[in-house]
Amino acid sequence: MGRRSTRLIAGLLGAALAACSPQAGADRATAPTEDASEATTHPVSGLEIIPVTVDTGEARHVFRAEVAASREEQARGLMFRTELGPDEAMIFPSETPTARSFYMKNTPIPLDIIFIGVDGRILNIAAMTEPYSLESVYSVGSTSGVLEIAGGRAEELGIEPGDLVSW
Repeated sequence: MGRRSTRLIAGLLGAALAACSPQAGADRATAPTEDASEATTHPVSGLEIIPVTVDTGEARHVFRAEVAASREEQARGLMFRTELGPDEAMIFPSETPTARSFYMKNTPIPLDIIFIGVDGRILNIAAMTEPYSLESVYSVGSTSGVLEIAGGRAEELGIEPGDLVSW
């Protein structure tokens, strides 16, 4: 038997012993199974998912938000997506606070686009944006981020300018 075969057998034997150890078995038995609500990356976009909380003063709403961090991810946003659950969102953090504008190019679902000020409070909301529209919607000041949620959801939840957003 050659060196390569000996190393292969030793590696396989080591993996088998590790898999049979009580600690490894205990970890597998107690580890929760990952479902869509526990995923840390979105199955369609591949983006990281984080909790984003909107505090209205009357209630707290937590969204599972995909993080569009890079310029490319922000340019694509929710384009081509045909659904967005009631507690799903996409967050567009701003590296440098600046006024922002968005449009709905190639976006087939209506969205509420929430512009978040540098103090974490909602500046303004472009509600029920028109799918596929090339007309831009604008923030009313410098933003630390923008949150997109399903169209009509902000009104349904009582989310308004002045509410606090954290992520």
